[in-house]
This record gives sequence, structure tokens and C-alpha cells, in this order.
Amino acid sequence: MDLQGKVIAVLPAREGTSARGPWKSQEYVIETHDQYPKKMVFNVFGADRIDQFAIKAGEEVMVSFDIDAHEYNGRWFNNIRAWNIQRVDAAAVQAGAPATAAPVTSQPVNPAATQAAPFPPAQESSDSADDLPF
Repeated sequence: MDLQGKVIAVLPAREGTSARGPWKSQEYVIETHDQYPKKMVFNVFGADRIDQFAIKAGEEVMVSFDIDAHEYNGRWFNNIRAWNIQRVDAAAVQAGAPATAAPVTSQPVNPAATQAAPFPPAQESSDSADDLPF
């Protein structure tokens, strides 16, 4: 899965030693640019990947991640682990241009279907106090 957003927080790295040896993990928070922005915390596991991605607060990134869940003491926890980070041009995002091109469809467009609307436009009454369509 992929999600694009601005890095709004870089949390402190955590490290330790397991039966397999030393490990390091760091979490980041991004916020989308939707009409109703969403925030997501994700982690990068491994000192080599943390150094490779070198994520900084304020950067615009495209995060490729996997979601997994695990159980601990009868409770379930989600884990959102990034496996690739790509930097996105922040100027293009502010201008409203999409970061990636739209998918190309191979099906021909039927021009007759796009010419006429299936329903006539709704008539608005003059005594309506709200702008709801129903």
C-alpha cells in the first residue's frame, strides 16, 4: 500500500538486543493533504534502512508499507512497517498537481454516454432553508 503526505513528526529511535542480535526501529508520523487530512504513524525497522531513508520533519514523502497485526496478552496491535520511502516534489503538491500520473485505461470512451445526463437537474424551491438535496 502507498500513502503520500508530509512528515510532521520524527519520533526517537528505539534499539535493543534480541536472540538474533541488535535491532533498531524508528517511527514517523505523516499527514495527508485530503479535504479531511489523516495522520498515520509508521515505522522503519533496521539501522541500515533508517540511515538509507534519512527522513526529516517537513519532507513530502510517498510511503510504501505493509500492515500486519500481532497479539500480546490477549490484545491485538497493528504494525505499519514502511519498506520504501520516496521523496515527492513539495512544490507540485502545493500547486495541486498529482504526484503520480493517473492510470491509463485501454477501454474506448462512448461519446453518446457522456453527452446527456441521465436525470434532469433538480429544481430548488425558494422556501428552502438549507442546501441539502433531499
